[in-house]
Amino acid sequence: MSDAALVIAGQLDAAKAPCITCSFQAEDVAVLHMLQQTRPDIPVLFLDTVHHFADTYKYRDELTERWGLNLINLRAAEPSPGLWQTSTDACCARHKVEPLFSALENYDVWFTGLRREQSPSRANLSHLEPFRLPSGRVIRKVSPVATWTTRDVWMYAKQHDIPLLPLYDLGYTSIGCEPCTTLPLDPSDPRSGRWQGQKLECGIHIQPVTTGK
Repeated sequence: MSDAALVIAGQLDAAKAPCITCSFQAEDVAVLHMLQQTRPDIPVLFLDTVHHFADTYKYRDELTERWGLNLINLRAAEPSPGLWQTSTDACCARHKVEPLFSALENYDVWFTGLRREQSPSRANLSHLEPFRLPSGRVIRKVSPVATWTTRDVWMYAKQHDIPLLPLYDLGYTSIGCEPCTTLPLDPSDPRSGRWQGQKLECGIHIQPVTTGK
């Protein structure tokens, strides 16, 4: 059993109400695949920001049907299409941060596909971290593939015959909302194609970090 699988097994044993957030990027899907081996009914939280690529929605639906996912689509109470044009921080807060943190009140263990290699802002990521919600409630945040490389992720997908989001074939290395995702501006930084290179995070996992550009 791999280190990631061991982390998952240990945390599932201790969890009363686990969930996984999944943007349907490759690392999320790898973690989801491992979780499905023992908890096929685990809630899969998808943030429907109303700004995703059409390919992302299509892939989400295809994988949901293929794997029989317990998919839960989260959406802002009052979506504001185009808010990103005024403020990407406000857009992320409304369409990502607020609906997710509200939903996480129902769970005690939160699985993610975060990896250290993804960004300088994630370089010190731990497999297990306490996470305090705005309400003050603390849950366990679990990143089983924190130490995996991109090559590890792709090898896992190939080994298990997992189809990946077609946008990777076009050169995207980090895929979020369509208006704020481009091909990487810096080949050495997979997330440099997010938010026109102006920041590295949306505020869900880590407070937004500007790149200084």
